Amino acid sequence: MIDNLDFHTASRRHLLVECPDLVATMHLHQALEAAELDGIEELIPAARTVLIRFDPARTSAPVLEDRIRRLEHTGADSTESREVTIDVVYDGEDLAEVAELLSLSTAEVVARHQRATWQVAFSGFAPGFGYLAGDDPIFNVPRRSSPRTRVPVGAVALAGEFTGVYPRASPGGWQLIGRTDATLWDLDRQPPALFVPGTTVKFREAKRESVTVAETSAESSSSQKGAPAQPEPSPQPVSSSQPGKVASAHAFTVIRPGLQLLIQDLGRPGFAAMGVSSAGAADRSALRAANRLVGNAETTAGLESVGGGAKLAIAGDGVAAVTGAHSTITVTSAGGTVYRHHLGEAFSLEDGDELELGAAERGTRVYVAIRGGIETETALGSASADTLAHLGPAHLEPDTTVTLGRPESAPQLVDPVRGSGHERHLPTPGETIEMSVTLGPRDDWFTSAGIETLLGQEWTVTHESDRVGLRLDGEVPLERSRTGELPSEGAVTGALQVPPNGQPVLFGPDHPLTGGYPIIASVDDTDLAAQLAPGVIIRFVTDDSPVTVDGATTTDHIHHSPENGH
Repeated sequence: MIDNLDFHTASRRHLLVECPDLVATMHLHQALEAAELDGIEELIPAARTVLIRFDPARTSAPVLEDRIRRLEHTGADSTESREVTIDVVYDGEDLAEVAELLSLSTAEVVARHQRATWQVAFSGFAPGFGYLAGDDPIFNVPRRSSPRTRVPVGAVALAGEFTGVYPRASPGGWQLIGRTDATLWDLDRQPPALFVPGTTVKFREAKRESVTVAETSAESSSSQKGAPAQPEPSPQPVSSSQPGKVASAHAFTVIRPGLQLLIQDLGRPGFAAMGVSSAGAADRSALRAANRLVGNAETTAGLESVGGGAKLAIAGDGVAAVTGAHSTITVTSAGGTVYRHHLGEAFSLEDGDELELGAAERGTRVYVAIRGGIETETALGSASADTLAHLGPAHLEPDTTVTLGRPESAPQLVDPVRGSGHERHLPTPGETIEMSVTLGPRDDWFTSAGIETLLGQEWTVTHESDRVGLRLDGEVPLERSRTGELPSEGAVTGALQVPPNGQPVLFGPDHPLTGGYPIIASVDDTDLAAQLAPGVIIRFVTDDSPVTVDGATTTDHIHHSPENGH
């Protein structure tokens, strides 16, 4: 049996298991992977915790807790462990400072860094970034007091008990001791991440700019060796018109993208161990409804328009539907005839039409599905645009042409005029809405007064909000009972993470997988959260009481998706 575990509710479909130390966490993660307990969908290991996403239709938090407590202890070594050797040029800007902090010479720091055996404990921060724990206790280095605004790709760094390699240029506060040309993230490699939990890593002085990988399986080893260096990952391009290229018979060209126009599907769950969040449509129920209206599979890629205002030129005949935020929907034919359509209905498109979305009047995100779906390059099997990890298609710019699938390729037939509507009451700026939350996993980091503040006062959505998260503002900050930061641990979509200023951030679909600020609660309806515009006022409640807007009960209009929480 595995002892000394603490269990915390992280959402209605997430359980956070806390271990006494990093070694125990790595053992628990291995044991959970080996056990393959029914109902577990994904594991997100971190420094002292393993976050478990489960299917509530197949299991529950109490059942999982009982089964996890009865798991057999698993050692850290494995005959199937993956080994990686990284060549490093030890010329980092902070090498001398690290040597002074550790009371060693720079040569001794380099020698001990190479002699140590490192193992990837968990991933996070960015796709391909691994937190490597070593067997030399000398390495416990504080982060820089002032983080750098840009750490170069390939930087080898130390922070706390970990070492890591930056897979792309980004801000960071780790101490830089060297650099490597090893490719940490490559979508053409299997797996794309060089560092996955359990991988053993050795560092050596660079004699040539190279990286080698060895595994117990010859087949898996041959697929990993000789990976060339490459620039930092960037969003994948969508199909676009080029001189001399024949345009698709079914396509659209962006005339005006509005504030932000993205290609989204239901995301890429299952890659958290490589530092990749599921991302996907922020309002998943809206995209699903739009796809159903036009006869597509619910997983088909569509468009997510932030704030509305997008305008598209249509090539070829088809069927479309618009859901999500309330906005006007106008189709103008090549001959100038103007047609008005309603939210939540299927309507026909003809070659030469222009489809225009008005500014969002209620809600923030408008979804467009077109029969046959969007044809574009995918990343890890998904066409979802992840704005934080820079995965998937880039946001759509004016004059970009996007290829559509043929309408007859859709799996279902629909009436081209009407469909089953998707209507919800969404608040406008200045209106108040109640949202149900589940307390945890770190509500014990806050005083009783802090919990009362969370549930007792109003919170306003600020303009500092995007797909990563909504920054909320309340008159009284949330009071903590503990100071400092947690060791990095997993976070869920809908989490209310509380930074030192006491003003919570409501995590969206592109949120970081792990973080060190305590999470006091999570909202139960993440689809509704995706539609909250700046200026909307929220009151949080902890039960299933009806959601209200300015005192009017709207239970019948608020959609609660079983997939909420991702």
